[in-house]
Amino acid sequence: MANNPAQNSGHPQSAIPLPVSAALHTIASLTGRAVSATMAAQTAFEAIRGALVAHSGCLLLLNPDTGRLELEAQHGLVPPNDDHLSFELGQGLPGWVALHAQPLLAADVGTEARYRAVQPGVRSQMAAPLLADEQVLGVVSLDRNTGTPFTPADLDLLVRLTAEAACTLRRLWLLEQLQGKARQLETLIATGQSLVAKLEPQELFDALTRDARQMLGSRAAALYLAHLPGNTVRCVSLAAGSIIPPPVGDLPVSGCLTGVTLNTRRQTEFADVQSAEFLGLPDIPADPGLRSVLITPLIYEQEVLGALAVFGDRVRRFDDDAKRLCAGLASLGAVALQNARLYARVFQSEETLRKNERLTTLGLLAAEIAHEIRNPLTVLKLLHGGLGLEFPPEDPRRTDMRVIGEKLDQLEGIVTRVLQFGQTTGSLHSRWALADIVQDTLVLLRLKLSQSKVQCRFEPPAHPVMIEGHKGQLQQVLLNLLLNSMHAMPDGGVITLTLSARAHTACLDLADTGTGIAPDIEARIFDSFLSGREDGTGLGLAIAKRVMLGHHGDLALLHTGPAGTTMRLTLPLAR
Repeated sequence: MANNPAQNSGHPQSAIPLPVSAALHTIASLTGRAVSATMAAQTAFEAIRGALVAHSGCLLLLNPDTGRLELEAQHGLVPPNDDHLSFELGQGLPGWVALHAQPLLAADVGTEARYRAVQPGVRSQMAAPLLADEQVLGVVSLDRNTGTPFTPADLDLLVRLTAEAACTLRRLWLLEQLQGKARQLETLIATGQSLVAKLEPQELFDALTRDARQMLGSRAAALYLAHLPGNTVRCVSLAAGSIIPPPVGDLPVSGCLTGVTLNTRRQTEFADVQSAEFLGLPDIPADPGLRSVLITPLIYEQEVLGALAVFGDRVRRFDDDAKRLCAGLASLGAVALQNARLYARVFQSEETLRKNERLTTLGLLAAEIAHEIRNPLTVLKLLHGGLGLEFPPEDPRRTDMRVIGEKLDQLEGIVTRVLQFGQTTGSLHSRWALADIVQDTLVLLRLKLSQSKVQCRFEPPAHPVMIEGHKGQLQQVLLNLLLNSMHAMPDGGVITLTLSARAHTACLDLADTGTGIAPDIEARIFDSFLSGREDGTGLGLAIAKRVMLGHHGDLALLHTGPAGTTMRLTLPLAR
């Protein structure tokens, strides 16, 4: 073991001790500097040690998971980088101080039974608790090897300095927590926005596990889908920092760790999945670095869809913030998953919907969306409104909360428009801006347009073109024409809508870049049961023509050919 020159000379390493006032200033100024809590702890400890002329010592923090005092900062200890130095509560002077929340002075360690020797040569030791709101955060312990032992006056100064250090460190920890929560909130907002737009199941699964791992800072996150009638569960996505083989195949719920969550429908956590009682469970990924796990159920309208598991790399208990964050993410995931399933069913049923001659094509869609989406959107709005998060006007998180509310209102507006479309035809005609009807219809079809690789161009006129009519029926006509145009462009293309007012008539032209209408049926396209497609019913244009005539307007074919087709809708302007 190498000799310490300062110990050989009988003086501490710092030849010019810092005055107590300077130490207090150094510690207090840490709050306004861009330093981490770990760096601040080392700086504060060095200021305290220098002011009290100590040869060696350490700053220990209380680990709430293990209940032990663990090394955070040190000076002069042997070995110099003993990162594993720790004390149980009541063990040694630091352990006694932490247990009783009182400072302690051992002017002569040889006569102090509570002293625990960490290194040779120590003659005098004192320790004081780091207290914040009467809670012990840790302990500062100082040693002298030679010279004058510590005095009660020195202990009083240590208490004063540690009190300032505790306040400073607590502020920095709270700041780091707030910054972490702000990042989590930003990620949650981005996740909520992106999940709603994801219709491909695997893309949705991977986004959910990736965002869960990022927000919780965990080692891995996994998503399990449940098939409760068959009492099986399957891992559909695993996000991890390294390549980990995911569990494969349908696994029995009764023999899986996630089975507890699926059966109880509640969050469950386990401190160490590497212990003997968990060996052999098939749904735990094969990674020995996975320790603690928090499993949250995905529930939609009382139906358990699956479970989201977040794995940590150390033995720990998850705090309430982590549990609430996982619960919110799981709720978003459940809604997004159900939406993806809903849209999949809608697209698969398109052929059946288009053959419905009673104009219920979108009525079925409205009924499904009303049933499947309205309730979870209401729950999300209630939960968002009940959070009670009020931030100062200058805080950027105030804007974040407003944006979340606006996006929820936007989704609710889409559902409302679909529901209005599904109302009965007996509704009274109302006064509408024709451009608004067009834009609302394009909103309903935006996902279909995107999937069909079709661009839709529409520039509303400078002045509103007002008409009187039944919004749902007019949207039915537009939807039929737009779907026909998309079928005429199987490899994608462009649809252009042009709205104008001429004399007392509103004109809406719809032009596509499709293959055109076959010449042999061009003159008869509005006849019932006439179709140019094998899967068509021949009713769409016939019904659309009748709807337009019922509004004292008309639907006509302006042009068709290999370069595309143009249809014109005319309606009388509102008085």
